[in-house]
Amino acid sequence: MGWLSADGPNALPVVPLVWEGRPCVALPLAHLDAVESMTSGRAVFCVSSGQPQGEHLAATAAAGPVDIRYDLEGARFVAHLLEQEVVKHPPTRLRADSLMARRENWWWVPRVIVTLIDVEREYRLPARSRSEDALLLRCGEQPVGVPEVTTVTARSWPAESQTPVELWRRDGGSLDGSGEPAFAFGHQFSPDFERWERWYRRGRLHGEVLHPWAAAGAPTAQPRPFGLVERVRNHRLVARDCRWGIAAAEAKLGQR
Repeated sequence: MGWLSADGPNALPVVPLVWEGRPCVALPLAHLDAVESMTSGRAVFCVSSGQPQGEHLAATAAAGPVDIRYDLEGARFVAHLLEQEVVKHPPTRLRADSLMARRENWWWVPRVIVTLIDVEREYRLPARSRSEDALLLRCGEQPVGVPEVTTVTARSWPAESQTPVELWRRDGGSLDGSGEPAFAFGHQFSPDFERWERWYRRGRLHGEVLHPWAAAGAPTAQPRPFGLVERVRNHRLVARDCRWGIAAAEAKLGQR
């Protein structure tokens, strides 16, 4: 899911869900900061892993206005979306697939539900099929306030944030950047989906070259599953971040 924030285009890997026939995501409150940066009220949803289409993989993007709804009790999430997420996301199966699990991991149930309420633009693009592929987001002309998504690749993604990166569109077209803010990102996950690693380059696009001013991570092979100690540490970090987000949201909404 991508959107335009005050700092330019931004994006998160999410679990795609559907509520009443509309694309949506149910973000744990660990992502509260990201939600609060969606000031344009619009977003683009992109399923980029791809489905076979002829000899190629096709991804789908849909953009338009979104409804952002805080579900601090988790009632809507449990009633309408939990079953879908349990099927798609093994960590949720472990943390919330039963009443006992939800009581023990209560911090995983409160969500912010972001729903695409109207599709103003829908299009296909090449899927990410290798680790060097990324989604490039920049401000599009239509609809206003939504980033345009393009699948790109590069020979390498240097870790240094000031190193320019030459990009190629996977569809063979030209990027024709004019110095606008741009955000390139990708993500990998372990086979059990417990370990998600997002990497990105944030900067400005000139022609076919991204000039980043901020960078995090790099494309790698599929991450290995956590070991026992790593799993416990990750669980505690996720719980801490979710609790922080819940407390901050409650304070913001006057529910404390």
